[in-house]
Amino acid sequence: MMPDYATRQRLIDRVLQLQDVRTEPDDDKKLRKLILNVVLDHYAGSRLGVLEMQAIVDRLFHAMRGLDVLQPLMDDPEVTEIMVNGPHQVFVEIAGRISPSALQFDHAEHLGGMISRYFGQANRLINEKEPIASLRLPDGCRVHAVLPPVAPEGPILSIRKFTGVRPELSELVSVGFISQAAADYLANAVKTRQNLFISGGTGTGKTTFLNALSACIPAQERVITIEDSAELDLQGLPNKVRLESRQPGPDQKGEVSLGLLIQSALRMRPDRILVGEVRGAEVFAMLQAMNTGHPGSMSTGHANSAQEMLERLGLMVLMEIHLPWDAIIRLVSTALQLIVHLERTPEGLRRVSQICRIKPGSGSVFELEPILLNH
Repeated sequence: MMPDYATRQRLIDRVLQLQDVRTEPDDDKKLRKLILNVVLDHYAGSRLGVLEMQAIVDRLFHAMRGLDVLQPLMDDPEVTEIMVNGPHQVFVEIAGRISPSALQFDHAEHLGGMISRYFGQANRLINEKEPIASLRLPDGCRVHAVLPPVAPEGPILSIRKFTGVRPELSELVSVGFISQAAADYLANAVKTRQNLFISGGTGTGKTTFLNALSACIPAQERVITIEDSAELDLQGLPNKVRLESRQPGPDQKGEVSLGLLIQSALRMRPDRILVGEVRGAEVFAMLQAMNTGHPGSMSTGHANSAQEMLERLGLMVLMEIHLPWDAIIRLVSTALQLIVHLERTPEGLRRVSQICRIKPGSGSVFELEPILLNH
């Protein structure tokens, strides 16, 4: 029988006391051994079997090192996303479909304590004063948390798992993500160094598709990737540089923005610049780079359609620099040649829904030419 929350905390406190006394290094094997000794001592004389003891050791270890009750979901390769809506509501995404999980936290304090401890291990501050925080795990997973009072019904946690899968275009064709004709067309667009933008909603596969398209970049080119969280995995490109932005620290200093990284990348003699995802002021720097000698660059962004994405890009530019709208349309439409929009169906299937050529703009609206390639 699994011990209750109060008992687990007493056992963890005992482990921490012994760690301090013995000055144990930060070693998982030694920590497990120490937990086992504490559990055996606590349950001496009980009728608990070996498997029950091992389950308690695992639970305490996950509480101290991992994600507590969520650790089995992290270890399950079929789970691609974990969504915690308070202590008693956990949802998971498997094969593109979201369903509830039977796992629960004991109460809001249990969940909040796990979040604070986990972010603390990564040297990221999250508390009532700073209730929103994000981090990237060493394996590439993205974690985002919100604490009360911003989340009045209890702490919120979202984990986007990094699967490590880097599918080739041929694999995306085989699963119906894109048609063969469209894959050939886009592969040729990348090889001929057309500037390309990928849009879509959350979880539609934008980063995955950008990874797949990057395989079409000639091996002799120098490529620089710029991301909030380094997820792009360019293979077959020996001359590559990865840059990752940095959030400000607890003292609100030390921020390194995407815009600053783009400016830095321009001084590194890139043939192409790949920006993982644009959300704001960095769009202006990216478009300038595409317009000034870096053809074949690519990026991604959130939108519900190709047309909406271009309008959002224009608004992002407008927030950075005050230009007439028709000038912004010219800037965007001369920087980008193609836009590809992805969608996720109600059944959880991801696919390419639009491929459009962007006509050079001269009016007050973006003009798109749909490319029909047997979708």
